[in-house]
Amino acid sequence: MEWLRRRAACVDEDPDLFFPVGTAGPALRDTSAAKRVCAGCPVTPECLAFALASGRTSGVWGGTDEAERVALLRLTNRHAPTHDEMHVRTTK
Repeated sequence: MEWLRRRAACVDEDPDLFFPVGTAGPALRDTSAAKRVCAGCPVTPECLAFALASGRTSGVWGGTDEAERVALLRLTNRHAPTHDEMHVRTTK
């Protein structure tokens, strides 16, 4: 996570901002504020890729909240070829 320590916009922010507790009121405001930090971050794509690959289930990562990452993973998994499909492609 060297990219995080050197270039991430969140490095000097309060980590609690990126891990709000709950899904209403102050938690929604913190999530929005965290996403605004991510919007100006030069490593947002790397952060999101890290969160998806490592299964980060809480917090704001790469400008996404938990529900958005779950949706991205579902979409990615739905379009990913199965083992059998990969075998057919490589044997033709």
